[in-house]
Amino acid sequence: MKKIMLLGSGELGKEFVIAVKRLGQYIIAVDSYNDAPAQQVADEREVINMLDGAELDRIVAKHQPDIIVPEIEAIRTERFYDYEKQNIQVVPSAKAANFTMNRKAIRDLAAKDLGLRTAKYEYANSYEELVAAVKIVGMPCVVKPLMSSSGKGQSVIKSELDIQKAWDYAQAGKRGDYSEVIAEAFVKFDSEITLLTVTQKNGNTLFCPPIGHRQERGDYQESWQPAEIKSEHLKEAQEMADKVTRALTGEGIWGVEFFLASDGVYFSELSPRPHDTGMVTLAGTQNFSEFELHARAVLGFPIPEIILEKVGASAVILADKEGKNPTYKGAENAMNNKKSDLKIFGKPTTRPYRRMAVALVYDSIGANVDDVKQRAIEIAKMIKVNAE
Repeated sequence: MKKIMLLGSGELGKEFVIAVKRLGQYIIAVDSYNDAPAQQVADEREVINMLDGAELDRIVAKHQPDIIVPEIEAIRTERFYDYEKQNIQVVPSAKAANFTMNRKAIRDLAAKDLGLRTAKYEYANSYEELVAAVKIVGMPCVVKPLMSSSGKGQSVIKSELDIQKAWDYAQAGKRGDYSEVIAEAFVKFDSEITLLTVTQKNGNTLFCPPIGHRQERGDYQESWQPAEIKSEHLKEAQEMADKVTRALTGEGIWGVEFFLASDGVYFSELSPRPHDTGMVTLAGTQNFSEFELHARAVLGFPIPEIILEKVGASAVILADKEGKNPTYKGAENAMNNKKSDLKIFGKPTTRPYRRMAVALVYDSIGANVDDVKQRAIEIAKMIKVNAE
């Protein structure tokens, strides 16, 4: 049995805890607030500010975990290098956690070091530099803080009048005191996919069937599997995912995002952990969900193969106001639909656009993916989140 410390205890962490508990492991779930979803199913919990390095060091010394598994980006990740020196396994690795939480590090690694095709981009440390960067990459373009998560601080510049607003919004949504932003040219893409990639300690790198998704405000709204993609484009995406995960090192599941355009595949972003769009795998689309794959890879257990077993889709259920003690009106009606499921995350509080649950729909291979996706959307609409 391994002692695993989970840093970040949201809905993705909750499913990971369930997966590793089924493999007989011991979990300490950490978050910035009490009774976070993963804490509800873990063996122990800690409530700290994970951006406080001293607090992070304190709980690591207290629990002496064998493995540290980050679930979020808002962590003092530079401490991970020291934990590795203490022979603690960091998932996937300290290098991966530090590179991927900084858009500059991961983009330069992908574009400059590995030669992957990406959108044209420039960096800016001030409003004036952003004006110059926009002139280089052109309009429309996307502006993001170098350090943020879940779409925070991200906006689109369509005219010069938008530049000041984009700069201000990026500063409001940034993580910590990192003010630098990236201005990224629009890629004229037909669709975008997540390619869940599994790196193993003693096995080949494996790829899940591609997942399509739609985003709003930087967060996914629906995802479906399999996504439609040309065989040559899938091969190109797999080669890129293999290159970048190999460079970052370590074992686990990675959510590698790509734009699919007429001239090929563009690398977009990467998360070294289960991906929100991968919640569609909870519909039983694969022989192992993304969380079961992550658990096996983290623990060094073999994964012989990944097989598509069903067509599936997920649609998020959002809160629309601040509150506490949420209830879910319409859940019973939603659960009365065949070939569907509902996962309520158990978050104790609500706020506008907070993801509170997910509707899942599945069908046999060969079913129309658009129909399955539409059913998931309709079921999600049946549920209203109420809170005090």
